[in-house]
Amino acid sequence: MTRHTPFLFSVDVEDPHLAVAGGEKLAPRVPELVQHYLDFLESRQAKATFFVVGEVARRHPEVVRRIAAGGHEVACHSDRHVLLGRQGGTAFREDLIRNIESLEAAGAPRPRGYRAPCFSITSQTQWAYPILAELGFSYSSSVLPALNPIQGWPGFGTSPRLMEDVLEMPVSLHSRLIPVPLGGVYFRVLPMPLLSSAFARRCRRGEPVLLYLHPYDLDDDAPVHPHPGFSRWSPFQLLMRANRRRVMSRLDAVITSGFRFATYRDHAETLRREIDFPA
Repeated sequence: MTRHTPFLFSVDVEDPHLAVAGGEKLAPRVPELVQHYLDFLESRQAKATFFVVGEVARRHPEVVRRIAAGGHEVACHSDRHVLLGRQGGTAFREDLIRNIESLEAAGAPRPRGYRAPCFSITSQTQWAYPILAELGFSYSSSVLPALNPIQGWPGFGTSPRLMEDVLEMPVSLHSRLIPVPLGGVYFRVLPMPLLSSAFARRCRRGEPVLLYLHPYDLDDDAPVHPHPGFSRWSPFQLLMRANRRRVMSRLDAVITSGFRFATYRDHAETLRREIDFPA
């Protein structure tokens, strides 16, 4: 088994309660939940990337400081978690600038990485790349390279591509037969044998795994509120709460000794050095 397969673990630090009526009055859960991830990473002497929403950084600057103090990468995840399809270029640029300013004000270095809300860079919103390049971003991980009920760009392909001098690293899919991401709700609800086989297969081939989770993926004790964008009675609401208490044990089960933790920034820099991407 390959012992140097890059494992790019990331946390999308967002708070969906801020997008529902009265959510801002609830007791904050993000600081405690992010700390669980930080403790997990410290126990493995591992570094990860935290894509942080600007409004969360303003509400909880101490969380950003703890992430940075642990040697982890702090990257951008938009200012208010609005899908790119609901913005134009001007609004997107302003949103990015607010996101950057909020992270820096909280004590993070200038971010070089970006993840769009809900992987909402698609064939229709690839106008975002020149703006990302203009603002100094070197990489993005904002594409879900498959059809998906929320967002998706199946024509992008599963390999990294240089887009307007921004290296786009699409999120990992389970397989061609099961084209869903290895992260978020899918990481919680897919049968464990399917997850284990996907990770083991990538490890054998030395293929990087780009996995994402959220603070709420751990939050089995959270008050029940409709997830933004879906009705209270949508089956998706049940999925959003499924198996939250098993996330950490699942991580322990799939992360074998064959994986090497890496931040997205470091991996992007390695790819740029080793691969001659076409212009």
